[in-house]
Amino acid sequence: MIDEVDLDLPVRAALPELGAALGERGAAVLVAPPGTGKTTLVPLALAGSVGGRVVVAEPRRVAVRAAAARMAWLLGEAVGGRVGYAIRGERRTGPDTRVEVVTTGLLVARLQRDPELAGVDAVVLDECHERHLDTDLALAFAADARAALRPDLRLLATSATAAADDLAVALDGPVVTAPDPLHPVDVVWSPPPRPVPPPRGMRVEPALLDHVATVVRRAVIETAGDLLVFLPGRREIDEVARRLGDVGAEVLSLHGGQDAAHQDRVLGGSTDGRRVVLATAIAETSLTVPGVRVVVDAGLSRRPWTDHARGLDALVTVLASQPSATQRAGRAGREAPGTVYRCWSEAEHAHRDRDDAPEVAHADLAGFALQLARWGTPDGAGLALLDPPPATAFAVAREVLRGLGLVGGAATGGRPGDEGRITERGRSVATAGVHPRLGRALLDGAEAVGADVASEVVALLAADVPGDTDDLEERLRAARSANDPRWRAEVRRLRQVDGLPRRGRRSGSAATVVALAYPDRLARARAADAREYLTTGGTGVELAAGSRLRGSPWLAVADAVRGPGDRVARVRLAVPIDEDLAREAAAGWWRDDPVVAWEDGDVVAERRERLGAIVLARRPLTDPDPAAVAAAVRDGLAAEGLGLLRWDDAATALRARLAFLHAARGDPWPAVDDASLLARIDAWLDLTRVRRRADLARLRVAPALRHLVPWAEAGRLDELAPTAVTTPSGHRVRVDYTDPAAPVVALTVQRAFGWQRAPVLAGVPVVVHLLSPAGRPAAVTADLASFWDSGYPQVRAELRGRYPKHAWPEDPRR
Repeated sequence: MIDEVDLDLPVRAALPELGAALGERGAAVLVAPPGTGKTTLVPLALAGSVGGRVVVAEPRRVAVRAAAARMAWLLGEAVGGRVGYAIRGERRTGPDTRVEVVTTGLLVARLQRDPELAGVDAVVLDECHERHLDTDLALAFAADARAALRPDLRLLATSATAAADDLAVALDGPVVTAPDPLHPVDVVWSPPPRPVPPPRGMRVEPALLDHVATVVRRAVIETAGDLLVFLPGRREIDEVARRLGDVGAEVLSLHGGQDAAHQDRVLGGSTDGRRVVLATAIAETSLTVPGVRVVVDAGLSRRPWTDHARGLDALVTVLASQPSATQRAGRAGREAPGTVYRCWSEAEHAHRDRDDAPEVAHADLAGFALQLARWGTPDGAGLALLDPPPATAFAVAREVLRGLGLVGGAATGGRPGDEGRITERGRSVATAGVHPRLGRALLDGAEAVGADVASEVVALLAADVPGDTDDLEERLRAARSANDPRWRAEVRRLRQVDGLPRRGRRSGSAATVVALAYPDRLARARAADAREYLTTGGTGVELAAGSRLRGSPWLAVADAVRGPGDRVARVRLAVPIDEDLAREAAAGWWRDDPVVAWEDGDVVAERRERLGAIVLARRPLTDPDPAAVAAAVRDGLAAEGLGLLRWDDAATALRARLAFLHAARGDPWPAVDDASLLARIDAWLDLTRVRRRADLARLRVAPALRHLVPWAEAGRLDELAPTAVTTPSGHRVRVDYTDPAAPVVALTVQRAFGWQRAPVLAGVPVVVHLLSPAGRPAAVTADLASFWDSGYPQVRAELRGRYPKHAWPEDPRR
């Protein structure tokens, strides 16, 4: 088929080496920059060398249609002939199709149904450097199938970056590099005139969008050719488009949420006038936008991010990395010399990330984990995964699947050997083509309220239908009346899912479907008519100030986001429910347990009926387990400190003496700092009679501390660390052990007369604070013998004139 294409793209030069590598090893990695023809010419070349079908997997739906259309055009045919494509809910292939372009998600589904890939002789995994979850799974499953079932299957991974070593190891094949014909691209650093705060959550500062629009206008004046403007999302595209109303060029948008006709018009080029194409990252590597000579880069990216501790997932806006900026700039130099305007400074660029983290490092892994379980490798052992999933995130994902009954474990009543293995319910959900939560809601929701309502609600959530309200029922009514084509197409697809019940047990309710999808996000108001709610999963959420949902006692939260530094998460989409439905949907979260714990500054002993973190009812425990009470008290002391005890003068003084002996002698004299006392709390403090906070203040701390001193040493306490020392004149002077490194005595100069040197306690000389007859400081010394020789004469001279009635001998040691 490649012989029919009269197009000399750079990748042609690499085709002989690539063909030889695939013939000898059966697998290879092709490194070729965007625009070199790897997505279009390589599949056509493979189709001419194998007898079966070539399947090309792309990470994005828009790239699937664009690649198929381009290859068909090169052959002079319509899509659906020798070149076709398939995406979720849409397929254009025929009996003569030799090259089929699919999404990586669809390839994963096919491998799950038919690991041998009957009729397929070659698989091309395009744009593997983007490292989406589906791309990683497709690579791992295809390599596993080839090793175990299809040694004749040819596997090719392509990458736009030179970092292909991991791919080569995973496929056990060589790396082939195509020449890079990139034309020179001039870089224009164009930061905002004033600093702009970095993105926060999904928010992008309007000042930055103003600046991007200004840079676009400047580029239109200074350059020729079409412009490609990179922005993080649809909202920013709309905002910048609004600011470019009179820019003097046709302003177009390009993102994954558009219909095929619009995308085809943008990707088809233009013959009259200049174009400004505002695009998301889909134009970074997967697509070639013809006519582009100029790139304006806002310097932002949007990626999935999951708060695993709170069970919330969202898209967040981040600064684009250095590799991403390089890829974007390259779009200006594919057809001729070009220019890139970067909306940040060269100095800032040097501090941006040098690598892009794979999606597995920060995304929700529930779907990833379900696919591994369906493949028969719940923990991924033995698979060629480019990066192992993070342990904590993976454990959270598997716990979600267990809670939904999709894999074996305690929540499903499975046997010990079934832990992590997919259940029959899990197999059905895995084929639905949506997130496991939504798949569970689709099947169980259809059984409860019918297929129509379940499909409509799940489609609303899966297709991310935009709207200005946080009320899901209002959003659903708007989708129905607007007849949104993407939503309608997804509804039709979901209604055809295998095993979907047609009729429900009761009348349709959107709340039922949402509650089944997110049983850990069922939320109860903290107070009547309050904006704040607590979810079953323990996360605090709040409604917007003007939300119509305010005052609902219970909510099923479909979407919430918690930005950096936010105290609680903000509800973006929810529906009112009642407590009965909450109990039914979150039955697996219901508990009725005794609770003995330290809460809100005291011991709590009660039986609690709860849904997850939401307490439904409380009943006092009349006879709590003493061991549990003691554990709660220990927790309270650890949380709030030993200040809960009553430290009278005797306890404080004893603790100081013991601290001194530990510093001076070490073991067996005990450490008595807070951490040490808390670590050995049971060794010295009897907590068996403590029932509440007030009981702690009645404990006698000083006698308790003596339990830490070994019996053999207890008798030497007063010898080694006495409370007072006796002066030569017979006076008793208190010893201050506040500083454990050096005990202190304070006395008038006259009472120290007769001491040859300072007293020594446990081998440590006492620091002597000498006072005037009026009690004012006169001198401080740890070496009294030297003081008598060198310091005392000056003190004597200063004080005897002021206090002539007191004795001031020349030699105070006599």
